[in-house]
Amino acid sequence: MIDIWVIGIIFAAITVYFLIRYRRKHHDEEGQGPRLSKLASFGWVFVPAFLFLADDIFLAAKNFELWNKMREVPSGAYEIKVEGFMWGFDITHPGGATATNELRVPEGTAVKASLTSRDVVHSFFLPDYRVKWDMVPGMNTYLWFNSGAPGEHVMTCAEYCGAMHSGMYGKVIVMPRAEFEKWIKENAPEQKS
Repeated sequence: MIDIWVIGIIFAAITVYFLIRYRRKHHDEEGQGPRLSKLASFGWVFVPAFLFLADDIFLAAKNFELWNKMREVPSGAYEIKVEGFMWGFDITHPGGATATNELRVPEGTAVKASLTSRDVVHSFFLPDYRVKWDMVPGMNTYLWFNSGAPGEHVMTCAEYCGAMHSGMYGKVIVMPRAEFEKWIKENAPEQKS
C-alpha cells in the first residue's frame, strides 16, 4: 500500500511543478510549452509506464498469495452439500439431513459448502459473510465461511438464472451447538421414517 502512496505523491509533485513552471504569466500570453529532447520524451513515457507496470505485477503477486490463502479450508470444517436448481437451494448435511432454502449450521464453526447445479448456472451468495461462488451444472466447486454467532443471514442467488431468479433466496440459520445437534438428529433420514 505504501508503494501506491509514494508513487502518487511523486507524480502529484511533478504535476504541480509543471502547472507552475508552464503556467500562463499574463492574461493575453500563452504559457510556454515544454521543450524536451527525444530521450527526455522517451523517459517521460516509459519510466512512469515501467513503474506502474512493476507495481501492478507486485500487487498481482501479493493478491495471488492472498487468493490461495483464502481458498484454504480450515481443518475440521463442517461440510455440507448445496445444489442449486430453478429456483432454490437443496442442502444436504452429513448423515443425510436435508433442507431447501434453509442452511442450518453450528455457531463458531468453519463451514465448507460443496456447490453444484442441476440445471443452469447459479451463484451461491452469502452477503453477510462476503462470500460468493458460481454453481455450474456438472462442475463441483466450493466456498467456506466462519458461521460466527447465532442468528439469521441471507442466502441468495447472484447470477440471473431465469424468470423467477429474484425469488431464489433463503436463509442461513446459525444455531447454538446443542440446538443444532438436536435439529440434525430430528431431521436425519432414519428419524423421519
